[in-house]
Amino acid sequence: MKMTILLSILSLPVVMTAFAGGTADDAKNIQGTWLPVKAELSGKPMNDDFYKTVTLKLDRGKYEVTAESADKGTYTLDPAANPKTIDVTGVEGPNAGKRIPAIYELHGDTLRICYGLGGSPRPTEFKSLRGTQNLLITYKRKKE
Repeated sequence: MKMTILLSILSLPVVMTAFAGGTADDAKNIQGTWLPVKAELSGKPMNDDFYKTVTLKLDRGKYEVTAESADKGTYTLDPAANPKTIDVTGVEGPNAGKRIPAIYELHGDTLRICYGLGGSPRPTEFKSLRGTQNLLITYKRKKE
């Protein structure tokens, strides 16, 4: 029993460091310009114009979506949640004053976000099913 407690105490800094590293890594690695490569809303694929016009820029807690009109605001990450969460809050444009709960996955140059639109609860999985207002988008990092 004493050995188990000792090992738990000794491993705590390692766990805390790994957690802090993960948090810092996602906050840093999510920054950049992202282009949608796959998207669906309520279980239906988005039309081709969506892919030609939408760009997502993430920069130190601020976002900008360029489409027919600009949408700007802030975002916060919780990489410790399972699944990882991102909250988007509109400041300018069509989403001004709205908070959009979402989940995300970040793997290298691929970012997947499932947004709960229209006051929907936060999605719990990466699915956009009929009857939901979930918008599921897979982005690829834009090569500069």
